[in-house]
Amino acid sequence: QVQLVESGGGLVQAGGSLRLSCAASGGTFSNSVMGWFRQAPGKEREFVAAISASGGNTYYPESVKGRFTISRDNAKNTVFLQMSSLKPEDTAVYYCAARSRPWIGMRPAITNEYRYWGQGTQVTVSS
Repeated sequence: QVQLVESGGGLVQAGGSLRLSCAASGGTFSNSVMGWFRQAPGKEREFVAAISASGGNTYYPESVKGRFTISRDNAKNTVFLQMSSLKPEDTAVYYCAARSRPWIGMRPAITNEYRYWGQGTQVTVSS
């Protein structure tokens, strides 16, 4: 059973930066596509970023492209989300997710593509 634990959330002013971490255990992290999603109150869970098992492929929606960067350290079983130029609309609970499968053919922006989820970490951006 894969366990994912997010950390690094907090309160930051608009324009600031945060780095989220997601530590994985209990599975084959180095074979897993990892994703970040977020969910604001009253809204559906939204895709933020994804990275292939090797780290060679990444994918972002237009809403965060150029501001967020996903990366991973397979030696430490950890995936990161570096967020910069934060906006109040980035306020949400951020979740990491994992799926042990090849990048090719996966739809990384779709929540149902992922099998394992963390509990989330709150990010609040003040204006």
